[in-house]
Amino acid sequence: MAVGHAPLPNFHPIAGVRIGVGSAGIKKPGRKDLVVFELCEGAQTTAVFTSNAFCAAPVMLAKRHLAESAPRYLLINTGNANAGTGRQGLDNAMRCCETLAQLGAVASEQVLPFSTGVIGEPLPVDKIVAGLPSALGNLSDNAWAEAAQGIMTTDTRPKGATMRLDIDGVAVHISGVSKGAGMIKPNMATMLGFVATDADIEPELLQRMLTAAANKSFNRITVDGDTSTNDACVLVATGRSGTPKFTQDNAELWRPFQEALDGLMQQLAHAIVRDAEGATKFVAVNVQGAAVLSEALDVAYTIAHSPLVKTALFASDPNWGRILAAVGRAGLQNLEVERINIYLNEVCIVEGGARAASYTEEAGQAVMDLEEITIRVDLGRGEVEDTVWTCDFSHEYVTINAEYRT
Repeated sequence: MAVGHAPLPNFHPIAGVRIGVGSAGIKKPGRKDLVVFELCEGAQTTAVFTSNAFCAAPVMLAKRHLAESAPRYLLINTGNANAGTGRQGLDNAMRCCETLAQLGAVASEQVLPFSTGVIGEPLPVDKIVAGLPSALGNLSDNAWAEAAQGIMTTDTRPKGATMRLDIDGVAVHISGVSKGAGMIKPNMATMLGFVATDADIEPELLQRMLTAAANKSFNRITVDGDTSTNDACVLVATGRSGTPKFTQDNAELWRPFQEALDGLMQQLAHAIVRDAEGATKFVAVNVQGAAVLSEALDVAYTIAHSPLVKTALFASDPNWGRILAAVGRAGLQNLEVERINIYLNEVCIVEGGARAASYTEEAGQAVMDLEEITIRVDLGRGEVEDTVWTCDFSHEYVTINAEYRT
């Protein structure tokens, strides 16, 4: 079950990036569950990772390798998270890196590992090692769609986005894929994202760009409020487009690229929420009139994480009292409820802290019957606003997670 129609685009190849997909049989024989990204010499790579203290072995190793060397390969497996596996998990992840490094004739620290799947089970290293030659054997610059499928777990459909823009008269391309459907909550927002561009970007600016884009996309989505052990988002810049190098000093050149990157990563993040486990609705929670950003986010996440709000959304029930209660318990100091207005799309449901005189149950029901809904809250405290994207809770969400290991 997923919200809306979201076919994969015709991806723009990224010069300097090749992708190979293979089957290691980690959970099911014949399933594509192994993806390798080969990066050209000189490519710049940066990443953001989960804030979960129980971060998985591949996350720890990827952080270490990224600090030590310029990556030449990204190695992703599904079906096993290699999280909660202790010292053995690190050794297993390292063995996979060493094998790929040997096959690709690079140093082991030039391989970044990523894993997703069940937590607490030993990584099937022998299966992954055995599957690497076939993944390397079909490396292609036009395999983004296959990569989107190869990184899926409980996803019902692959997720990807691609863009082309002109900068200083030269074509620049960005392509990316993501995965995730459950255990989704920001910092990072279980999700993985891999984005590449042929632009030439200095390392410090590349990290700044990724952080800014993540904060507008993957760090603004939530399905169930659970931050995974394995979340990661990688941004690679190969420098093969022929544009001047983007630096801190030529913002007029790279600002359009930042806007495009923000938009592409937002597409990838929205695709995760649209494909959330059991989701039937895609919901934007927009909070405006906050005094500071933290107020807007506190209110937005309190609404987005509320089981009562999310189940009302699934039932298409315009029970606006649940939204009102969530705003009231968001923890804002000196909240003046008589200043608050709340809307479902353009229908005002609360005005001045009470039921709007113009509100009718029929108008609220008409909005709640839709697949895509915006809950808008005006706090009347200032000029700051922000948006979080979420979904409803359905019977299927409970079933998927109750039966996840079976």
